[in-house]
Amino acid sequence: MSRTVETDQHVSAPVLAAYGYCETVTGQQARNFAYGIRLLPAPKRRAMSALYAFSRRVDDIGDGALEPTAKEARLEETRALLNRIQSGDVAEDDTDPVAVALTHAAEHFPIPLGGLDELIDGVLMDVRGQSYETWDDLKVYCRCVAGAIGRLSLGVFGTEPGARGVERAAEYADTLGLAMQLTNILRDIREDAEGGRTYLPSDDLGKFGCSAGFGGPTPPEGSDFAGLVHFEARRARTLFAEGYRLLPQLDRRSGACVAAMAGIYRRLLDRIERDPYAVLRERVSLPGREKAYVAVRGLSGADARHVSRGTPRLGIRRRA
Repeated sequence: MSRTVETDQHVSAPVLAAYGYCETVTGQQARNFAYGIRLLPAPKRRAMSALYAFSRRVDDIGDGALEPTAKEARLEETRALLNRIQSGDVAEDDTDPVAVALTHAAEHFPIPLGGLDELIDGVLMDVRGQSYETWDDLKVYCRCVAGAIGRLSLGVFGTEPGARGVERAAEYADTLGLAMQLTNILRDIREDAEGGRTYLPSDDLGKFGCSAGFGGPTPPEGSDFAGLVHFEARRARTLFAEGYRLLPQLDRRSGACVAAMAGIYRRLLDRIERDPYAVLRERVSLPGREKAYVAVRGLSGADARHVSRGTPRLGIRRRA
């Protein structure tokens, strides 16, 4: 996949306004994501904001208060809008700014918009209350809601011509999405349980005595909750190690964006591993100064150099 360069020349006022709307949505609702994409040049940053705004719309339907049948109808309406975007059937003066921005982005970058169809499929799994018996089952869901976003993003980033192993770039982007999604699942265990959702595989829950669920600040009596968290964290780290192979295949600023977003989630995983019970008490997050450090590190290219040399640490500090 070669890089596609877009400039601001000949971008109409309605399209710029549509992008502005998407960037506002991204800045207000996706702080971790926004930290990464601010490192991109303006055309790529705008395209990523359009992808985020559409994805956020899909997620908000799934997380909203409508009845399941109404959610399914709204999701299918959104899929119909996606079909219009894919066919280029959205005019610049359309009243939906997200559709206008995403149409323009898809015209200027080789974005595999079918990934948004996968996202809708994944949110439909949520709406229908699907549960997951094994990791292989959960991977299907994670590929829809996160791996697909990695592949969509790669369409904006592009790859460096002649980069070694570039034929596997989409696979690495997908795997990095899985790693970040599994980290999300660990962070949101209690919040999801309060919403009636369980994402971790039932096989794993049973193995560690956690089948009763997580409705409060303490784990099920007699369970090995810390063992469960560490088990899933090791799985996430393996996925991160594989997904980080994408970094040397990207240009400097795209690599910095990916390193910043993934680095924030890796540090969240560090915090969760150090205190597994924290996810039952509160929402684990990083302070702004630590996010800024990760962004600066990504811009320096340090993580990409570590991958190229085959060293594993990738900016993760171990603490006793």
